Amino acid sequence: MATKKKSSGRKYGKAAGKSVRSAMHREKRGALRSGKGGKGGRVTSRKQAIAIGLSEARKKGAKVPKKKSS
Repeated sequence: MATKKKSSGRKYGKAAGKSVRSAMHREKRGALRSGKGGKGGRVTSRKQAIAIGLSEARKKGAKVPKKKSS
């Protein structure tokens, strides 16, 4: 009987957490903007702020799972 291998370790790296924390802080201050190059409107959604933080972490090469394609 094959045993299931338990996945150990973190899903997101420390650098990813730092990037998300930074994005959340900018969102709270009203400095976080959406869109390419921050040319869009001001971000007010908590979920959107987290998504932007993860996206920035991904660009920096931090340990972040791939985006789910829908």
